[in-house]
Amino acid sequence: MTVTALSTDSLSIANTAAAKTAKSSTLDQSSFLKLMTTQLKTQDPFSPVDNTQMVAQMAQFSSVAGISEMNTSLSAIKESLSASRIGDAASWIGRNALVATDTATPLSDGRYAGEIALPDDASAVTLDLIDGNGTVVHSRALGEQNAGTVGFSWDGKAADGTPAAGGPLTIRVSARGPDGAIAATTASWAAIGGVQSPAGGATTRLVTPLGLIAPDAALKLG
Repeated sequence: MTVTALSTDSLSIANTAAAKTAKSSTLDQSSFLKLMTTQLKTQDPFSPVDNTQMVAQMAQFSSVAGISEMNTSLSAIKESLSASRIGDAASWIGRNALVATDTATPLSDGRYAGEIALPDDASAVTLDLIDGNGTVVHSRALGEQNAGTVGFSWDGKAADGTPAAGGPLTIRVSARGPDGAIAATTASWAAIGGVQSPAGGATTRLVTPLGLIAPDAALKLG
């Protein structure tokens, strides 16, 4: 016997019932099969609709159900990976991260340290560390340097051994080559004091004196 779909009137009744069901719960596969059975029982035998429409409905529902299940699985995988990343980041607490920035903050031993990246060979490189008042609290001539990274470190003390700084300092680099000034970039080491994992699936952040930074923003760990 050929299976046919509902007439327009029967389909309207079935859709109204489905709309009422949707208010209280999601239409799952079991509910859909019940709805389909109702459609078959209440169809108008004198004005049948091509049964390919019913097959199309079933195929569409199966596709939507499959996508829904896939999204659920992907969400579970995402939560698992997120928990793993949080665990990895938590193991960084107490360590130092090298972050691309023009600000240096003191490490646990009072040192200021970082790196200068030179795109070209430089005949002369000078490093200045400047406090919030615009005063240069430390200056060092690094001389001639090849293209690449140049590390720097300062103990944060004046020549007489007394502390010369204790807060954030601005890093200023002057570099010159045969063709003039070289645009150097800087990074500094910052202590990782904690890990922040906001609710709602937001990205994990490392708590540092430079502010909150993403784990993938750490160029190196020390």
